[in-house]
Order: sequence, then structure tokens, then C-alpha cells
Amino acid sequence: MGNVIDAIFIVLQVMLAVIGVYQFSFSLFGIVKRKKRPDHAPQKSFAVLVAAHNEETVIGALMENLKNMDYPAELYDVFVICDNCTDGTADIVRSHGMNACVRTNPAERGKGYAIEWMLRELWSMPRQYDGIVMFDADNLADHRFLTEMNNDMCEGARVIQGYIDTKNPEDSWITAAYGVSYWYINRLWQLSRHNLNMANFLGGTGMCFENELLKEIGWGATSLVEDLEFTMRCAEKGIYPRFSYDAKVFDEKPLTFKASSRQRLRWMQGHFTVARRYFFPLLWKSVKEMSIIKFDLALYSVNVYIVLVTFLMTAAMWIDTAILGGPHIATIYNYLPMWVAITAIGANVVTFILAMALEKVKSWKVYLYLLLFPIYGLSWWPITFYAFFTQNNKQWSHTQHTRVVRLEEVQSKQG
Repeated sequence: MGNVIDAIFIVLQVMLAVIGVYQFSFSLFGIVKRKKRPDHAPQKSFAVLVAAHNEETVIGALMENLKNMDYPAELYDVFVICDNCTDGTADIVRSHGMNACVRTNPAERGKGYAIEWMLRELWSMPRQYDGIVMFDADNLADHRFLTEMNNDMCEGARVIQGYIDTKNPEDSWITAAYGVSYWYINRLWQLSRHNLNMANFLGGTGMCFENELLKEIGWGATSLVEDLEFTMRCAEKGIYPRFSYDAKVFDEKPLTFKASSRQRLRWMQGHFTVARRYFFPLLWKSVKEMSIIKFDLALYSVNVYIVLVTFLMTAAMWIDTAILGGPHIATIYNYLPMWVAITAIGANVVTFILAMALEKVKSWKVYLYLLLFPIYGLSWWPITFYAFFTQNNKQWSHTQHTRVVRLEEVQSKQG
């Protein structure tokens, strides 16, 4: 029995090591950033959708922000989905001259359902738009956001993900951890795949879709992680999202560990749903079509299981050593020199610091908060473990937004 357990552990560790090397190798292609392209003349029209549930505190700042886009006003309209709101969100939207679209459906709560409803409303209107842009109520968009979306659509992109940045990384150690994670994702995950002409994944906000594509395949993404679900739906059809590095959107992150844990639990519950539904079909298509792009997205979809297996194996080894007087379980490190393990850990640490350096992060406070970043990283393990047993809980949980920030303040802090 012991030999069987040893064999299973070693096989799984080898698989995880191969995946780690694979991801690290891809990240290196994000070090170099392409030169900025010339702008296309403004020609694409956009419907800007904002999903909002009781967001009267922050919605005004976004409305002001969207009025001042460096894009012809006649080429875009803003529609705020006031989804099951019980506060003054709709009144604030109307006071800014924007469209407040009130939706009341307590049985179908959540962003995915709200978007699906709003798209049907849009398609019944006399004016039809070239692109559909989606933001969250707590966001702020760079003034050039629509210009960059126009550039991508003029070059043939049908699904586009902008650069999601953090508007409040200095507020607490947990917001700093989010910031570090997103700088890494943007530079060494999204940009690397963009540079290799591979598919990117959607991040839930700062997204743009060709209207005709949405009419053709529908939204159909109503899980707790509608962004990942729609990414996989597109990949199945051979439609690959593109990353737009210069189209920045700033997102508010939870201030406390408790609020962060609740948000990340929802994400992981949704990830399990998407992994079950899309991993094997996408993996089979990647083999059948010999497509590294589909394989890469299939691997991303199953990342939640990779985190879960890593946690379970680590926990088993800790229990074996600390409680059972081990080690009794064999690992690949029994057969490799110590420097291999040290190099693997060091590479993980270096990639996050490298991403911050490449993104020119200047805040000394965020660098100081790096000391607590391992707590944030390790906390994903129990959250994912709990999510596995509660993954059938489809109840949508709202993240409270209380931090009112203007775009000028964010940009001034970035230097």
C-alpha cells in the first residue's frame, strides 16, 4: 500500500512540476512589450454596459469618468443595469444623463443574468452598436479605453480583454496582494500569450465583444464566473479573446481578508463548475486539432483542480511529518538535489517581483506589503478546498464597494 501511495504522489508531483515549468516558460514571453501601434480613426460604435447592484456610493464617479472618454460622444452610449437595486443607483445614473435600465428579478440574481437581460433589451432598440463594452460599477476606465477597443476591432478582434489594474492597492495588505497578482497576470500571463498570438482569458470587467458575435452565439454565461465561462464557450468555437495592454480599467479590491475570502470563494466555486463542463471537451479538441491554444485554455480551466491537488498533497506531507513522525511518503525531491526545490520556489517569488518591476510599480507601501503576500497566496488553498465541497452553491454574493476614487487620483499615484 505504501508503494502505491508513493507512486501516486511522485506521478502527481511530476505532473505539477511539468505544468509549473510550462507556465514559467510562457511567462518569459511577457517580458518584452511591443511598440505602441498607431490609432485607427474612430469608427466603431459602442454600447457601454455597467452591471450594478446597490452601487450608489461609487456609480457617480464612474459616470463622470465615462463622460470624459477620448472618443466621439456620438459613437458610444452608457447603459447601467440597475439589477435588483433598493437604493438610489438609478437616480444617480439619470442625474448624469446616462441610461438607467432597471431590472427586478429576485429569482435570477447575479451579473450573468443581468447581462443576458440587458443584451435582449439592446437588441430590441432601434440603434445597433458595433461593440458591447462591459464594466463593473466600481471601475474607472482610462480615457483611451474606447480608442483602444476601436483599434482592436478595426484589426479584426471579436472578443477583447483590457488591462485590469487595481485602483486602491495601498489601502491594505490585501488590496496590495490583489495588485501584485494582477500586475503578474497582465504582464506575464496575458501579455505573454498576446505576444505569441495565442488566446487570452476574460477577467470579468474591461471587456469588449463584437455585437454580431453575441447575437450569433448568445451570452449564455450565467455561472458565478461568467467571464471564464464565456472564454471557454468562445474557445470551443475557435474564437480566441485578444488582450489589449493599453486599454486600462481600474477595479476596486476588497479591503479586508474576510471580504476577499468571500469573493475568492465565489470565484473558486464557479471555477469548479466551468472546469467540469469544459475541460475534457476542450482538451479532446486540442488533441484532435493539434491546437496548443485550446490546450492552454483547457489547462487554465482546470487550474482550480491543480490548486486543490497541490493543497491536498502538501497537507498530507505536513501531517505525515508533524503528526505521524515521518516522512513516510516519497516525493520527487527524494531523487533530486536540494537546489532544484530552492530554484523552483525562487522562480515563483522572482516572477511576481519581476512583474512589478516591468510594470514600473513605484509605491514603497506595496513593496512593504510583499512581506504578507505569502499569506494571501497560501490562503487560496483552504478557500479552494472549501469551494470544492460547496461548488453546487450557486448563490450570488455581492461585494460591497465603499472606496470613492477619481481617475486623476489613481493616475497621480502611479506617477
